[in-house]
Amino acid sequence: MSKFGLGRGLADLNKEMGTIPDISILTGAERVVVKKIPLSQIGANPDQPRKKFTEAELSDLAASIKEKGVLQPILLRTVSGQPYIYEIVAGERRFRASKLAGLTEIPALVKQITPENAMEIALIENVQRENLNPIEEGNAYKNIMERCGYELPDVARLIGKSESYIKNIMRLEPLPNDVKQMVENGELSASHARVIVVAENPSELARIILNKKLSVAETEKMVKGVARKTTSRAYVAKTIDSDAVKNIETKISKALNVKVKLQEKRGGAGNIILSFSTRLQLQELVDKLTR
Repeated sequence: MSKFGLGRGLADLNKEMGTIPDISILTGAERVVVKKIPLSQIGANPDQPRKKFTEAELSDLAASIKEKGVLQPILLRTVSGQPYIYEIVAGERRFRASKLAGLTEIPALVKQITPENAMEIALIENVQRENLNPIEEGNAYKNIMERCGYELPDVARLIGKSESYIKNIMRLEPLPNDVKQMVENGELSASHARVIVVAENPSELARIILNKKLSVAETEKMVKGVARKTTSRAYVAKTIDSDAVKNIETKISKALNVKVKLQEKRGGAGNIILSFSTRLQLQELVDKLTR
């Protein structure tokens, strides 16, 4: 990525200072220059995927900024109808740390960007830098799909992740808030959370996992023996009792003149197995079913 002509040594600080999308992607035919923008004229992006900024990381970055300054400009877009002139597209951590360091202005690239494109850039920046916890990441995918009309393949291409990866992250959305908080704080892993999301009482299971320090495999074993949500794909809906099953099998058998086996599966799905003993009986069965 471009270093914006800010001198040597930036690569060594890249992890600490963060990056923004390459300037060649952002500019196109538009001339964009680095400006010093007063912090008082800048506001946070309400669609910023990242919601949590720890005091420790901001303090460390603020100390570095006091010593070396802001070596990587943030990206802004102009807005109207707000108490500020510019809105952050990428670089909110640097913005917050600069305020903490006592700065009054910050180097920035200012570009005319639509809210939708701002969401895309903010999402790409955070995902590429692995800044988001699983809950923030899932919310960001959901938000951009709803706001921008994206489908799953669109998001996968946008961020360079597989569709299955995105699905797994978004599976955490139905979790109760207390369990989401555990995931955000790093107390509960996303893998554990994905296992208990199908359960009727994820909060209780989360506490058991933490208290007993269960592995993911142990958690999967535990969940097999607990009640499931009726909305869960894994919910076992025992909607047909054994007498009703026999009655259905008998009716179909008399109508088709073959042996019938009804097998109910999870979520109300199932199979009806028709057995024949001769080729003639098979042909008769086909004729009845296709008549």
